[in-house]
Amino acid sequence: MWSSFWRSRDRFSLDELRYLTDQLQKVQIVNNVNKNFVIETLRSISELITYGDQHDSNYFDFFMERQVMGEFVRILKVSRIVSISLQLLQTTSIMIQNLKSERAIHYMFSNEHINFLITYTFDFRNEELLSYYISFLRAISGKLDKNTISLLVKTQNEEVVSFPLYVEAIRFASHEESMIRTAVRALTLNVYHVGDESVNRFVAKAPHADYFSNLLTFFQKQCLYLNGMVSETLKNLDSDTTTAILNVVDEIEDNLYYISDVISAGIPEVGRLITVNILQLLIFPLLLPSLQLDAVDDIQIGAITSLYLLCCILRIVKIKDLANTIAASLFCPPDAFVPDSETKLNGHAPDHGHEIQQTENKNVIEVDGCSKKILPSLSSSSLVHPEDIISKGVSRLTLRDALLSYITAGDDLQVLSSLSILATLLQTKELDETMLDALGILPQRKQHKKLLQQALVGEDLREDQLFSSGRSFIRDGFSCELDGYLQNLKEQYGVACSSLEVGTSPSVHRFQVLDALVSLFCRSNISPETLWDGGWLLRQLLLYSESGFNNQHLELLRDSYKNCTYALLEEARGTWPDLLVTVLHDEWKRCKRAMEAPSPRKELKCMLLPLDKPSFDDVLPNKSSFVAGERMCKVVKVFVLLHQLQIFFLGRALPEQPPTCPPSDILENSRARNAGLDVSGPKLGSELRLVDAVPCRIAFERGKERLFCVLAISVGASGWILLAEELPLKKHYGIIRVVAPLASSDPTIDQKYSRWLHLRIRPSTLPFLDPAKLITHGKAKTKAPVDGRWTLSFMDDESCKSALSMILEEIDLQSNEVKKRLKPLLNHEGAIDVPDASPHPPDDASPSTATPSNSL
Repeated sequence: MWSSFWRSRDRFSLDELRYLTDQLQKVQIVNNVNKNFVIETLRSISELITYGDQHDSNYFDFFMERQVMGEFVRILKVSRIVSISLQLLQTTSIMIQNLKSERAIHYMFSNEHINFLITYTFDFRNEELLSYYISFLRAISGKLDKNTISLLVKTQNEEVVSFPLYVEAIRFASHEESMIRTAVRALTLNVYHVGDESVNRFVAKAPHADYFSNLLTFFQKQCLYLNGMVSETLKNLDSDTTTAILNVVDEIEDNLYYISDVISAGIPEVGRLITVNILQLLIFPLLLPSLQLDAVDDIQIGAITSLYLLCCILRIVKIKDLANTIAASLFCPPDAFVPDSETKLNGHAPDHGHEIQQTENKNVIEVDGCSKKILPSLSSSSLVHPEDIISKGVSRLTLRDALLSYITAGDDLQVLSSLSILATLLQTKELDETMLDALGILPQRKQHKKLLQQALVGEDLREDQLFSSGRSFIRDGFSCELDGYLQNLKEQYGVACSSLEVGTSPSVHRFQVLDALVSLFCRSNISPETLWDGGWLLRQLLLYSESGFNNQHLELLRDSYKNCTYALLEEARGTWPDLLVTVLHDEWKRCKRAMEAPSPRKELKCMLLPLDKPSFDDVLPNKSSFVAGERMCKVVKVFVLLHQLQIFFLGRALPEQPPTCPPSDILENSRARNAGLDVSGPKLGSELRLVDAVPCRIAFERGKERLFCVLAISVGASGWILLAEELPLKKHYGIIRVVAPLASSDPTIDQKYSRWLHLRIRPSTLPFLDPAKLITHGKAKTKAPVDGRWTLSFMDDESCKSALSMILEEIDLQSNEVKKRLKPLLNHEGAIDVPDASPHPPDDASPSTATPSNSL
């Protein structure tokens, strides 16, 4: 038999197929002796059937006539060898994937052979076998349509009672191997998108509906795992867990996109099941309770992770009922989502009155003898005050109040997370505008549009209401839709909301949001990038005017802008004045893009990562020029934001560039002109006149002193300290050997040796501003930059004092040039005047202690 099998034949011929089939039928048992022959036969038959499907229909006619699929099943029954099972699954998968004709596919599915293979008891302890089996199931699902799916199900009274392909596949939905989970999800999507009504009813009823609850249970475990990693990272900023967090985030977002794809199949009952499971397994028991301000030990997930997950769900899972239910839940207190037994243990039983006292600590209240911490509001005009919370009772503090309190008093990540959830709600198309209005985040342009529509359809609306701010009108019945969702929360999920805010006018809620944002802009402990997100949200809520603000809002913003302006002027004489205007122009463009972008520019995953993670292994001293450079950039970013908001409130369009003066020409009697330099500045190895230069000695290596002439010069906003060697054959001329920045040189005469002058030499640029170093900066920790120290030795005391005077004079010229270039920017309408001398704010310009300042 073996010699005849290997005889020379036309490989792709009907005779070859007939021969192989005859040989396969002769096999009565498969063992180690003939297993290779059987494997090769199965593989060759699949090749011939695939070839014949595309070239000659007689091949498949023979395949059907000889019942070759039945032979495949028989071989599986008489074999206990894993390699045979592997080859059989691979052979069948290849055939199903490559068959093009509908006739062939219908034949493959029209008998029970495929279902037999699906339900056969394979030994899935073999990982390779499981992988081949899942690929086999996925190949079948790829050929499903309304005609073929009926061949794989069993029906009774027009109802599907058995669907092995789907049932067996979802057994592996939570498998530890991600590739298997992905394949199972692709299979289920292929089933859902067929659109067969009877199959849809089958997958949406028990016990198969448990797949969706199991899916959300698996997702819940991933969320808890993510929260653990985030908590560990926030506790230990040096831990390198960013990559691990991002990997988990990718998996979580993939899960949500899969859920979104399931919903897009348009099966109403499945959409309802997903909504109910998301709410009952994730949002109500885990995410919403974590937003409460008072610390509770049994909270399983942190507020930051919770807000991130809420944003992801709202952005990815497009279900109107889900989005509006989440929004309505924000009007409930946190303890509304805690079971009654837990509520009583925590002292929040809603059926009992609370004995509430305010303790000596303003941020602590006592409820039934238990101290509870709350976050105070920084803004004196805030409508969410601790005393208001006390007057309502702790149970009256809603989740919406908590979000606004995070903005006014939370840390950087809490602010960013709260702004992100508000921005996400604002951009969620599935959310009713009435719900946005109730939350206080309906943009003014949409408010005016709705009022105009009401006027056009004949509703009683006065003209002054149509063009007034949100404070002057209350729409009748605005809360009807909100009441409907709150009633549904109570009836379907047992969440009772008795908050006093439900019946409050939307204009009050709107001013609470505006007040929180104004308070945010007055805070000095928040990163500029987070403030930019707040600026984006503010611009979305308001039209191009300040009409949405009250006088206190405007006064707070102007005070904050004034303090930031003084901080900017301080930087003109600080460590990096030569880069100040350049950074200002760059950040102006970046801020303008961020303000005018259709959505916040940050990815949601930024909420989970520390914003102030150190960039260097070493701890930098506060006087380090690098620390000063980071501070300067933060001051510029905040100033640019507040300045652009000032322009926005005046109803003007933002210019592409900030209005600064161009660089000045070199003065005729300046040291730069006398030295023969032009606007390009000094270059190493070039020649210059040593006018005003002072001879000195310096040793860059131990025991090797060198004689130089030191010269300080400024050209526009730039300045340098030059060390030049005098030319022996050309009197009063020298060659530039060393160039160092003039700014931040901090010249000081030694207290003991009056002929010594100490200078601090900072780097010429900042790593995060240098394009060559921008790629690596922040990705991996590097050694921190260190400022240099020079000690110049002069011939006598007078020479030393002359050098000191020269350096200080050029520093003043450099600083004044920077202020001159900034003056048009600071002298716009409503801005403060640029001081000619001291940049320090006058005493009466300092805000009161009750008003938060942005004095950076």
